[in-house]
Amino acid sequence: MQNDLPLSGIKVLELAAVLAGPSVGMFFAELGAKVIKVENVTTQGDVTRNWKLPKETADTDISGYFSCVNWGKASFAADLCKPEGLQLIYNLAGHCDIVLVNYKPGDAEKLKVDYPTLKKFNEKLIYSHITGYGLKNRRAGFDAIIQAESGFTYMNGEQGGPPIKMPVALMDLLAAHQVKEAILLALIHRERTGKGQFIEASLFRAGISSLANQASNWLVGQTIPQRMGSDHPNIVPYGTIFHTADQKGIVVAAGTDKQYRELVKALGRPELAEDPRFARNQDRVVHKAEINGIIQDCIGKYKREEILQILEEKRIPAGGVFNMKEVFEAPESEGMILKGQYPSGMAIKGVRSVAFSTNDPMTVEQLSPPPHYGQHTRQILRELLGFAETQIDNLINKGVVYARKD
Repeated sequence: MQNDLPLSGIKVLELAAVLAGPSVGMFFAELGAKVIKVENVTTQGDVTRNWKLPKETADTDISGYFSCVNWGKASFAADLCKPEGLQLIYNLAGHCDIVLVNYKPGDAEKLKVDYPTLKKFNEKLIYSHITGYGLKNRRAGFDAIIQAESGFTYMNGEQGGPPIKMPVALMDLLAAHQVKEAILLALIHRERTGKGQFIEASLFRAGISSLANQASNWLVGQTIPQRMGSDHPNIVPYGTIFHTADQKGIVVAAGTDKQYRELVKALGRPELAEDPRFARNQDRVVHKAEINGIIQDCIGKYKREEILQILEEKRIPAGGVFNMKEVFEAPESEGMILKGQYPSGMAIKGVRSVAFSTNDPMTVEQLSPPPHYGQHTRQILRELLGFAETQIDNLINKGVVYARKD
């Protein structure tokens, strides 16, 4: 952790697992905060430690999924069901600025780690609770279900085909962004007033807030958005995937009539700019299949790099449909890659969650790799809470905490 980062000195207690809450924690770690990830002894840590693909090695507790949102954290393993374990959480809350939880409504109260309880140990505490549907609905928030219930799955898929879930847990990430913004506001509020705050955000509301034009197409135009593949409901050609001679995909995003005219000229079909079926965007929306078919015939004569070069020279928005290997071969992605190494020699890479820059450069090259389960339990008890080694050993022997042996 570097002292010149914006949130140096801020401490975060992460009582959250899987994706939404931990992604908030990693965001703050990248900005300089000390993030303590509390992991449950009874489950041997965050469940995503075991969410491994077949190619991943079995001899480590760091899965690809776990690593995506857990860089820069310290792992503290404790049994919250034991009174002594719970007291440790209270002690940590007294030292921290922010608490992150993502329990079902009512579960934080059962575990005795709800806001009113933790606030007794720290009046300035900022407590953030991510739920599935809000505090009044006790249903657990699973991203796949909320994708479906917020309308995203219904809209996603090829025309005439079945609804399809998105391949990223977008509802989790959208809710996490809401929480990041709210916590930053709460920090400003605390600076001004000296008071902490309770924050609640739900995956469902975060999804609804991100429906954008698809929501207004219904609310304003009374049109229920349907599956259109990669096409755009309001703009043509925009988002459609065309295939090149070398069997690769490209996307064209001609958002204005001028860009459309430049596109058809670049493709050697200038007469299409004046064709009354296609001259205006609203006409192209009506005759979408026809114009997209013509454009496909033209683009299909070129290799991907050839046509992208032609379109770039004419300033027509277009890009390749990249797989993950190609994404990280792009020079623009280089600054987003984290690199780390464990004492065992195992190297690991990850992706930054902070994707902005300021006029004060922020470097995160020294961000520690995702922690092993219980890796920092001793260190936190000793350095933050002032426990002696004999006291720590006693807690370990009683099963109150777990400390990894390196």
